Amino acid sequence: MPAAAFLAADSDPETPLEGEAARAGRRRKHKDKKEKKSKRRNKSKELKSQTEENELSEDDLEPPKPKKKKKVKEKVNQEIEENSPEDKVKSSSMSNGIVHSKAQCNSSEASSAEYDSDQEPIKQLTEEEKEGAFSNFSISKETTELLKARGVKYLFSVQVKTFQPVYDGKDVIAQARTGTGKTFSFAVPLIEKLQGETLERKRGRTPKVLVLAPTRELAIQVARDFKDVTKKLTVACFYGGTPYNGQIEHIRNGIDILVGTPGRIKDHLQNGKLDLSNVKHVVLDEVDQMLDMGFSEQVEEILAFAYKKDAEDNPQTLLFSATCPHWVYDVAKKYMKSKYEQIDLIGKKTQKTAMTVEHLAIECHWSQRAAVIGDVIQVYSGSHGRTIIFCETKKDANELAQNASIKQDAQSLHGDIPQKQREITLKGFRNGAFEVLVATNVAARGLDIPEVDLVIQSSPPKDVDSYIHRSGRTGRAGRTGLCICFYQRREEDQLRQVEQKAGITFKRVGVPTATDIIKASSKDAIRFLDSVPPSAIDYFKQSAQRLIEEKGAVEALAAALAHISGATSIEQRSLLNSDAGYVTMTLQCSMEMHGIGYAWRGLKEQLGDEIDNKITRMRFLKGKMGACFDVPTAELSHIQEQWQDSRRWQLSVATELPELEESPREAGRGFSNFRNGRQGGGGFNKNNRFKNGGQKRSFHRAF
Repeated sequence: MPAAAFLAADSDPETPLEGEAARAGRRRKHKDKKEKKSKRRNKSKELKSQTEENELSEDDLEPPKPKKKKKVKEKVNQEIEENSPEDKVKSSSMSNGIVHSKAQCNSSEASSAEYDSDQEPIKQLTEEEKEGAFSNFSISKETTELLKARGVKYLFSVQVKTFQPVYDGKDVIAQARTGTGKTFSFAVPLIEKLQGETLERKRGRTPKVLVLAPTRELAIQVARDFKDVTKKLTVACFYGGTPYNGQIEHIRNGIDILVGTPGRIKDHLQNGKLDLSNVKHVVLDEVDQMLDMGFSEQVEEILAFAYKKDAEDNPQTLLFSATCPHWVYDVAKKYMKSKYEQIDLIGKKTQKTAMTVEHLAIECHWSQRAAVIGDVIQVYSGSHGRTIIFCETKKDANELAQNASIKQDAQSLHGDIPQKQREITLKGFRNGAFEVLVATNVAARGLDIPEVDLVIQSSPPKDVDSYIHRSGRTGRAGRTGLCICFYQRREEDQLRQVEQKAGITFKRVGVPTATDIIKASSKDAIRFLDSVPPSAIDYFKQSAQRLIEEKGAVEALAAALAHISGATSIEQRSLLNSDAGYVTMTLQCSMEMHGIGYAWRGLKEQLGDEIDNKITRMRFLKGKMGACFDVPTAELSHIQEQWQDSRRWQLSVATELPELEESPREAGRGFSNFRNGRQGGGGFNKNNRFKNGGQKRSFHRAF
């Protein structure tokens, strides 16, 4: 179309009603447009001639920077150029005077797409994710896919540090926190190494890898981890408590990787059924427990079948654990080559427990412990979370699992339970068949149970390593977790020892309050209501209507929620020592108190001398700017009615355990005759606090 005709068509028709000024304005507007188009055409011609003179192709011209609004126009231009070559001049006028080739149009579109994608920010990889990317290691595509299927998107720190030394055949001692993925640290490089070699797949082949674990449960888990990341190699798991026939059949068919406990492996060696002469790689998982006095002799007998004295061609030896005492290194050197890699991701002065776990401590007398544990589970884990409770003895585990205070389904796990039942119990806990597992140390080592929300230790363990391994059952693979340790006043020193050696600080908290329990119970009950199918609700509508008419909607629903949650009767407890029937109160002072007697004076001024018989366990608040004490629940309302806050004193009910002085003086009964003994003493009569001090504890009474 000629330019004049184009302009004519583009202009609006005049009407007799329009004024002279309007017509003049339109003429100026059309004139400006015409001049601009003329300039663009001239510029296009100059640019084209310059391109021909310099013998540059159209592709060498830089296309204009794309703008989001022009994306549709550019696509239209491309279609016009492809379908009607005669319209290229018109197209060029719509593209800032530059005639785009097909490649340039594609480039422009890609740029536009890039611009669009910028609107949605791409997730930035963390340094740990970059360092642990699968592409940085000699990991096959098949193994990568299997790892991703297990939810592993990159290698964790301990896996990054150990992969190359293990893959290169070096001996390694590795120490890393619980829950950081130590099993895959040796499983992945060993699998890649074996799969890269030409292996004979003949029947009856002997193992190339031997992994020893201290417990049956850990051996089963390690074997499962191996099986999850290889489909080419045969993995077998031998442990006690199961028939020999199936294991012998495995040996006849041929094994590439053998995982087992020392006892059963030793049995097969002594019976002449198992040959370890061709083993190239030996792994001792949880090495400190493996080489402990109970296992050391068995381990040495097993390794004697695969190792030769002072030979450099002995199998590669890999030792892994979260805790490695000095004696472990001395014993381990008997099996390792003169040059070995030592990888320590914990160090001597840093926190030895998992960094993602919070550690709380609750003071509680053993006679109250079962009831308090039930409340703690309700508040911190709920009816839908998973909890592991660790006990010191098998008897404690059995009694606590059957205690009515724990409203959730609970099962016990310890050494006296038959192996088949232990496997069923662990599988049920993993699958969510029940919510609470009460166990001895048999479940403390290495077990990776997904999404354990809470770990409870019924008392401070005798050794710090046990605490580290137990607390490591939660907060695994980067998830957060919570570990609560119960203690009695006389176990305070054990708690401090755990703090010092494990490099942690316990946050002292009180037992859950009645308000906490009600809130948690209501939340659980509502979740139960959400899970009821609509088809079942129809059957209860008539009864619900009648209940609403009799009690009212709010009353009826509140009663239903209380019954569903099981919180029909809630006992108030002391935040100081968990005793039932007491309320903890705080008395704030506007100045620092030099003696606990000052608090007694302030209380007696308003509440009279009879307050001596009502207040117990008085202790200084942090900084001595107040005191904390217990009163019987029945006396609370009477005290609140009598008391009036002043400029110096403010009295209130504690909703959580306040921070207390490190070595507080305790106040007992009476102003002139209060107990002022320090912690560990019992005032003037040291035996008052523990009347049955020398008597053996009866856990049967507690649970």
